[in-house]
Amino acid sequence: MNIFSKLFGKKPQEEYRIGGMEDFMQLIRVYYQGSMASNIGITNINFLPDLAVFKRTLKVATQNNKLGIAEKSRCKKMLIDLYGLPDSFFSEIDSSVKKNVRNVNDVKNYLFMFQGFSQDLMMLIGNLMQWKFRMPSIFKKMLRSMCEKAVNDIMTKTDWKDNGVRKTCATIHQYQHKLGYSQNWMVEYVYNIVLLAKKEPKPKE
Repeated sequence: MNIFSKLFGKKPQEEYRIGGMEDFMQLIRVYYQGSMASNIGITNINFLPDLAVFKRTLKVATQNNKLGIAEKSRCKKMLIDLYGLPDSFFSEIDSSVKKNVRNVNDVKNYLFMFQGFSQDLMMLIGNLMQWKFRMPSIFKKMLRSMCEKAVNDIMTKTDWKDNGVRKTCATIHQYQHKLGYSQNWMVEYVYNIVLLAKKEPKPKE
């Protein structure tokens, strides 16, 4: 599933678009950066490239002279309106950021850790759900159930025959424990990316 590999650690574009899988990931990065900025008081917007593009393109005014508050609120509304994410999804992000990011020096380490978590999780999901990606997007309920099963297997199954899969699961467990995300959060994250991946146009030969 190489389609996922381009999403993580991608440099922000000089324009802001909405709708596709890459746009979903960009909004997620904006929310993280907004949460960090408002939580620890980051004032240099150049330190937060995705947030800077978002703020400049959508002309989001700074609220109470504090970077991150208005941007995070606007980003959250867009993610809810476009993708139907529940409020608990954002609460878990805020809790994770608050727990792990206490100063500017923690920002880079946290984003690197989340990038590793995202990449390992989605690569393994792509491996476990290979044929299921051919299922039509209209069967959303069934697709979500399959995502729930895949995430549950990753978090609970121990008798993997493939040693590489077993090691990746162990790494994901470590990330999940450190970041503090629930299985429900992981399912919501995975499901939206899988659903959007199915809608992406196939690359030309």
